[in-house]
Amino acid sequence: MERVAPASVPVAARCRHEIADRTVFKNRHHQCPIFERMLVEDGILLRKYWFSVSDDVQEERFRRRLTDPTRRWKLSPMDLESITRWEAYSRAKEEMLVHTDIAEAPWYVVESDDKRRARLNMIAHLLSSVPYHEVQPPVLDLPPRPSSTGYERPPRDLRTYVPNHAAGL
Repeated sequence: MERVAPASVPVAARCRHEIADRTVFKNRHHQCPIFERMLVEDGILLRKYWFSVSDDVQEERFRRRLTDPTRRWKLSPMDLESITRWEAYSRAKEEMLVHTDIAEAPWYVVESDDKRRARLNMIAHLLSSVPYHEVQPPVLDLPPRPSSTGYERPPRDLRTYVPNHAAGL
């Protein structure tokens, strides 16, 4: 019998729960390629990307998040726990890739130690994989604005405006 953790259980707990029950993974590894083939057969362009980060760079990112208040929000208890489970998660990822990397919907691995380059490489790859043809935009003419019927904007002090933060930059 398949056990499934309720959605209210945190992701890390669900992962631990499911890792203990190998039948869940076996079923998903079997079902995902079938489902993905169905999507592709129906004409959906399915692209799967795995952003791969080296151990050293990921650890450095976590350390920066610990000390930088502007990045601290990115660091969750699950991230901290993942450090102790890094190899187990990596093995599970590799097993998932083995079972779900199919010709109709392959996984594309993006080297992600440099986030900016990773994103640009991924976007360039995605765009190059989508067939398109040049579409000529229609010629548009801006119509003349009709004569005023007497509308006037209300005074600014009658509204609540967002402060002009950009003026101080």
